[in-house]
Amino acid sequence: MTRLGIVLSPFTRLPTAAFVAVACEAEARGYRTAWVGEAGGYDAISLMTLIATHTERLHVGSAVVPVQTRTPVLLGMSAASLNHWAPGRVMLGLGLSSRVIVGDWHGLPFQPSLQQIRETVQIIRLVVAGERVNFEGKFYRAKNFRLTAAPPAPSTAPVRIVLAALGPEMLELAGEVADGVVLNWIGPETVPASVRHLEAGARRADRTLDAFEIASFVRVCVTDAPERARATLARDITGYATVDVYASFFRAAGFAPEVDALQAAWKSGDRAGAVKQLTPRVLDALGVVGDEAFCRARIADFVGAGLSQPVIVPFAPGEEGDPRASLLRTLRAFG
Repeated sequence: MTRLGIVLSPFTRLPTAAFVAVACEAEARGYRTAWVGEAGGYDAISLMTLIATHTERLHVGSAVVPVQTRTPVLLGMSAASLNHWAPGRVMLGLGLSSRVIVGDWHGLPFQPSLQQIRETVQIIRLVVAGERVNFEGKFYRAKNFRLTAAPPAPSTAPVRIVLAALGPEMLELAGEVADGVVLNWIGPETVPASVRHLEAGARRADRTLDAFEIASFVRVCVTDAPERARATLARDITGYATVDVYASFFRAAGFAPEVDALQAAWKSGDRAGAVKQLTPRVLDALGVVGDEAFCRARIADFVGAGLSQPVIVPFAPGEEGDPRASLLRTLRAFG
């Protein structure tokens, strides 16, 4: 199977040498891209730099960096720096994040807007191209900035910008202005609907999706203890389903009864009861748990549904002991 991605964030608790060894193993096993996130742990740009400078072919991607916590000029500088050290291997994933991360943790205004994403993409493209940036927008202003580092050579593949998208409007914006999209918590059965919105956005820009990356994070646990893994998956989904934007997304995907029951239990203070509201059909759609053959077949379903890059998000069954062996088993099942 080609063009698989792997999320390496679960391995960041390892010592540096061990983490680098995992990245090198992912490259040797044929993974296309190593993805890292950014919330309250290590920052994505540092992790991408570490991975990129210790590998030769492995692409690096952020999924995602909030557009609110760095200026677009700084994002462009970071992307240009990465592209200098790993030419043609950088995928800068951007998103609108959440009120907790932006407002509470960083103390910044949180006004989620497609226009803020659009302006960020415009400015980053100017920066990484080495052009002078004079920009006046609703969210950002920049005057007379120009990257003083050497601009990329014409033969160097440019930084690719991908957007995290759930709903129709963000999907269409990604199809219009980005080089790819990162989906999340989506089953193969609903991938085609997302692709149709991407195509609608691409038509607005008079282009096709021929070179467009359609990636999706897929929680995967290759295990002989599926019940424990499914319990872990249920707890993970519950954490997302209590956030309004994800709750709406899950409802639109056909899981309204489960989400409504989950939220009612959660709001009443019954956390354990909330997790139990997630039925087998929800777990089957939003995660992949089983032996190697089953997990490989299920990931193939995502490719058949229209993904250009399924991204394996390895997780361990339960929280007992060192999860490294379980995480590595999942990583090794696909390469």
